[in-house]
Amino acid sequence: MRKSLFFTMLVALTTLLTSFVNQDAAGDRLIGVWEPSNGRARVKVEKIGSKYYGKIVWLKEPTDPVTKQPKTDKNNPDPALQNVPLKGYRNLKDFVYAGNNEWNEGTIYDPLNGSTYSCTIKMTDKNTLEIRGYIGVSALGRTDIWKRLEVKTKK
Repeated sequence: MRKSLFFTMLVALTTLLTSFVNQDAAGDRLIGVWEPSNGRARVKVEKIGSKYYGKIVWLKEPTDPVTKQPKTDKNNPDPALQNVPLKGYRNLKDFVYAGNNEWNEGTIYDPLNGSTYSCTIKMTDKNTLEIRGYIGVSALGRTDIWKRLEVKTKK
């Protein structure tokens, strides 16, 4: 009887751990470099701990036309952050894989207007994301389509 109970608990634990590993692998499909539909930036999504974050790694116009210096977060409502360079800035934060090709519980920052929005991410295919930023409820927002960029390796 004791061996049977131990075996049952071992099988249950193994099944539970396997489901976490599979969930983790499915969530990791978000990792990569993505380009928003406007083509002005590229965002690298990476996993830190159990959450997903994205940072700006490329800008179509990396320098300010007036100052000739790297573009900074001049629209940030916090004056202390207005001199932070946009390249390297984390604009996607705290996403959790929810299953069914969706990540939620995160935020997206728009450097064009200095606003942070609640956000959900849905992967419609392995190279396409629907990024939905909103205030309050998802119905009060907008969706942008991001495309995965192929990373070319040096030979």
